[in-house]
Amino acid sequence: MTKSFLDTPIEYLKGVGPARAKLLFDELHVRTFNDLLHHFPFRYVDRSKFHKINEAIPDQAHMQFKGKLRGIRKSGPPRRPVLQAYIEDDSGELGLVWFKGIKWLEKSLKEGQEYIVFGKPTKYKNTLNIAHPELDLMESHQKIQEKPIQPVYSTTEKLTSKGLNSRGLERLIRNLFETNEIKMIENLPASVISSYQLAERSEAYKSIHFPYDQITLEKARFRLKFEELFFVQLMILQAKGKRQRLAGQIFGHVGSLFHQFYDEILPFELTEAQKKVIREMRRDMKSGHQMNRLLQGDVGSGKTIVALLCGLIAMDNGYQVALMAPTEILAQQHHEELERLTSNMDVRVELLTGSTPASKRKELLPDLASGKVNLIIGTHALIENKVKLKQLGLVIIDEQHRFGVVQRSKLWRKSKVPPHILVMSATPIPRTLAMTLYGDLDVSVIDELPPGRKPVKTIHRYDNTRLKIFGFVKQQIQEGKQVFFVFPLIEESSKLDYKDLMDGYESISRAFPLPEYKVAIVHGRMKSENKESEMKRFASGQAQILVATTVIEVGVNIPNASVMVIESAERFGLSQLHQLRGRVGRGNKQAYCILMTSVKLSAEARTRMEAMVRTNSGFELSEVDLNLRGPGNLMGTQQSGVLNFTIADLVKDAKIMNLAREEAWKILQIDPELNQKAHLYTFAYLNSYKKQHPDWSSIS
Repeated sequence: MTKSFLDTPIEYLKGVGPARAKLLFDELHVRTFNDLLHHFPFRYVDRSKFHKINEAIPDQAHMQFKGKLRGIRKSGPPRRPVLQAYIEDDSGELGLVWFKGIKWLEKSLKEGQEYIVFGKPTKYKNTLNIAHPELDLMESHQKIQEKPIQPVYSTTEKLTSKGLNSRGLERLIRNLFETNEIKMIENLPASVISSYQLAERSEAYKSIHFPYDQITLEKARFRLKFEELFFVQLMILQAKGKRQRLAGQIFGHVGSLFHQFYDEILPFELTEAQKKVIREMRRDMKSGHQMNRLLQGDVGSGKTIVALLCGLIAMDNGYQVALMAPTEILAQQHHEELERLTSNMDVRVELLTGSTPASKRKELLPDLASGKVNLIIGTHALIENKVKLKQLGLVIIDEQHRFGVVQRSKLWRKSKVPPHILVMSATPIPRTLAMTLYGDLDVSVIDELPPGRKPVKTIHRYDNTRLKIFGFVKQQIQEGKQVFFVFPLIEESSKLDYKDLMDGYESISRAFPLPEYKVAIVHGRMKSENKESEMKRFASGQAQILVATTVIEVGVNIPNASVMVIESAERFGLSQLHQLRGRVGRGNKQAYCILMTSVKLSAEARTRMEAMVRTNSGFELSEVDLNLRGPGNLMGTQQSGVLNFTIADLVKDAKIMNLAREEAWKILQIDPELNQKAHLYTFAYLNSYKKQHPDWSSIS
């Protein structure tokens, strides 16, 4: 099938026309024959089996019955009529009800005729009904049995009102296949098709829409999922290969700054995991190729120290280091921590954010351009065109999934020779997701906590135990500890029945009154100087309690804080809960995380609470989160074009992805540019795929 045929506007398909074409584009983004071909069914129904009416099970699944149609009658007000009927067989009768399309149904339904009825039985006032069933005259039985596995397509209310419900879309796709010979060019290498006995491409597209049987359907699914994941991995691995061939600055020696810090200042013995990661980065930075590495580590695993040691290697070789953080609070925390750690060294550490005063900027920018600043820490302000660096050698990106591709690339374009790149994430990413989202990066993992750290004890409690929790908090404060109370909302919401921050602050202030207790408050709407003042009160120990929103999710380091109370914990995702829990337990004393929820919890919220109580491993929690929420929601990429697969599913199809990645890697080993004869169609398809999915070509 030629490209021009696939690009034919959908209005030229039989049964569409200009009005329906506009609606299909507005509702489903279907513009061409190719778009319609890729609007795959989201499930299938087996129409080969019939049930007796007395076997109907309410609210379980779609079921199929046959019998005579009886008792057709219209009721209700003229503006909103309801059509009712029932179907009977020798075992009983089953109610049928319609709320829409009643004029057409009244004309077409035939009393006393035998029908095939398909739908989901539900119970209403102790009577079983099917709302808006699919109805076919018994004479259609033979046709249904010829194609017993029927596709179900996602649609919308607007499309349904114009006759394009699932059945209507199915008719259009049938028209596409029946009025055109669909012959698709094979895009996978013959060696791959042979290895996995993959279905022919044209046949796979036909079978995914209209499978002959379950075996044909599974073969088509496997083929199309493999194809989609293969081209994603091919693109990522090819980008990785090109990156590995990029020239990078050579940091040939470890000098006095590194040794001074390691031998005299380092506040604790590095773990074996930290040492291993530093060795990996050291190897990259002296190789002559650009380092492009993802550093994953759980909350409190010591990623910042590792990043600083790598930064000192860059400085020892005469280069500058830039560290970019997603929020001002996190950038300030990094600045305070790294300035404190290097205060006795010949290292100048500076901060640049949106709040940096103009007078300070005027002094700072020339010093950055002349190389007087060794380490610059900041937010998006670092990527401004006015910010010039004399010799940028290492770029460190913290919580890197919060930055867009363009923002990150602007920073490393400030150097003629590509700087080494270290991206850090305290949000552990499941392996399947990391392989796809960050597949062109080398991955380092710090998988152990510093010695002496005790795991945080996590407890789930309901709102009705609040007085007991307050008693426990008072006991902790009497022992000299500090406490966080975190709320999901800043102000009262009429739509959400959750305690908001201000209400919580007042009730906590009443339970912990002055002068015995001092309560600080921090949230996103405060002026930065007020926020900073309140944070300092808590950090210095002047306040024993900090009431906050999730602005303290990352970057707050208060070793004396031993309790984290998370209000309305059901409102938070697992990643946020885990990050918040990481704000306590930073000293060597036992710390606690208390998850407060209402008694009424959804099944998903209950699963999250149980997972938090069960494990402190961010990697294990990320797997739970991936299964609960899916990859797009987990990484905040749902609307960005990244991870928007047509048929593959990263959670369910991890095995297929591993196979696809393995095959893509094998092919690139023997033909990195894909210019051998056996790979010409693969090369052509990959180029068109890159144009359709630009985000994938530069994910990290």
